[in-house]
Amino acid sequence: MRTGGCLCGSVRFEASPLRQEMDACHCSMCRRWSGGVFMAVPCGDGVTFQSAATLGIYQSSDYGERLFRRNCGSSLIWRLQDGSATAVALQAFDDLSGFVFVEEIFVDDKPDHYAFANETRKRTGAEVMAQFANEQGA
Repeated sequence: MRTGGCLCGSVRFEASPLRQEMDACHCSMCRRWSGGVFMAVPCGDGVTFQSAATLGIYQSSDYGERLFRRNCGSSLIWRLQDGSATAVALQAFDDLSGFVFVEEIFVDDKPDHYAFANETRKRTGAEVMAQFANEQGA
């Protein structure tokens, strides 16, 4: 179990990472929302909020939504609308130790003006969406 929160500290959460890995999403929505790539840790449905009254929820697609702190603007969580898959912003965790950068997703949406030096798995948007469809039984 790991703890974390927003920039101003009014939203706090506990999360159970599925594994000690983080990924980077290059999709245009994540880039606009986070101001860069969205580096996140998959936590399944293992996120609970100690204080959620000031959370904003934005339905960003037919399947996903983004949670953020309405006052300070911190980008905190992307999740499937049914809550079955949750990606917590890496930088929102209090302790970043132990996480390993392993994957980049929506690489076909990544602009050409940056690249990571790390060796990572790279998956296209179609590959990511096919995984979600398989996990949802569609």
